Amino acid sequence: MSAHKPLLPVSEALALMAAAARPVVDVETVPTLTANGRVLAKAQVSGMNVPTMDNTQMDGYAVRAADCVSGNAALTVSQRIPAGHVGQPLLPGTAARIFTGALIPEGADAVVMQEQCELAGNVVTVRHAPKPGEWIRRAGEDITNGSIILPAGTRLRSQELGLAASVGLAELPVRRRLHVAVFFTGDELTMPGEPLAPGAIYNSNRFTLRALLENLGCEITDFGIVPDTLNATRSVLRECAQGHDLIITSGGVSVGEEDHIKPAVEAEGKLNMWQIAVKPGKPLAFGEVGQAFFVGLPGNPVSSFITFLMFVRPFILRLQGVTETVAPRAFMMRADFNWPKADKRNEFLRARINAAGGLELFNNQSSGVLTSTVWGDGVIDNPPGQTIAAGDTVRFIPFSELMH
Repeated sequence: MSAHKPLLPVSEALALMAAAARPVVDVETVPTLTANGRVLAKAQVSGMNVPTMDNTQMDGYAVRAADCVSGNAALTVSQRIPAGHVGQPLLPGTAARIFTGALIPEGADAVVMQEQCELAGNVVTVRHAPKPGEWIRRAGEDITNGSIILPAGTRLRSQELGLAASVGLAELPVRRRLHVAVFFTGDELTMPGEPLAPGAIYNSNRFTLRALLENLGCEITDFGIVPDTLNATRSVLRECAQGHDLIITSGGVSVGEEDHIKPAVEAEGKLNMWQIAVKPGKPLAFGEVGQAFFVGLPGNPVSSFITFLMFVRPFILRLQGVTETVAPRAFMMRADFNWPKADKRNEFLRARINAAGGLELFNNQSSGVLTSTVWGDGVIDNPPGQTIAAGDTVRFIPFSELMH
């Protein structure tokens, strides 16, 4: 690929990666209690109604609405029905003391909340004329027997797990976890805890990228820091291609003499995409080595972080078998700053929401300023050639949208 080839627009890069994604096919059954973050392999069907039977939404009295039309009916309390217990049929002219979640007794057709009743001995005065069905949850009101409650391709969160448990699903079929190999290039890289030699830097990307992959539920094999030589890079690429679905590297994807990722991937596999019209993160690479996909991230920490969130995250979700929308939601918000110099590339500007409900910009948008990612609430997706004036409406993507 020529270095002079026009930069690929962001939308085209995302489309290319999405079209290439092949979801993992292996399926395993896991306990619902341990399925958080996994991707459902098969649609789940409820084998029951929820609620299973009519029950009360309130503490109060189960009555026959016809007995209470006066709005001041005195009824004998014939029984007490806690949740989890089945009452006796309700006789005309009587009421049943009932508690939230308890089954409605046969014969009753309404519940009157206890605040609208007065109890004296075993007689309750109902100071309300209920309509039939009042404060009753009907059987199957939430879920009907035989209905699909979770489609295949759903990434399971706390809500989905609770829903599955509510219909008695103790186990769920999920796609296996994605196997991801990572390594980092750069003779200047040093691990925290080691002495920092002149010209060396600590390898922050190793910590950032591993955490991002863990948040996505990936199984990670970390090959560490690889020497800046073509042979060493080719060797570790071959090793990574064995038994992994995806290889992610950081650094070495630019055009310098010590940048060996591009020629190494081209020698061991193929490069389908290189250099994107994005700032930060232009030297993003995408290809294949053996049966594994390959993504080469830039070495600058903000570039690596942003390109992972914008390009790698949706690609990983597709590899995991997620079928729902993976694009992050964006919100149109007011800019409370000026950005007078347009760039030819799509910019992702670190910003945060201020007390006035607008966006303020971090004062240094350099690709090496990692503090901007901690300070900010998200990024402004600024199109190529676009200046921003205070008061303009901009497209804001919160980090929360990019990390769930």
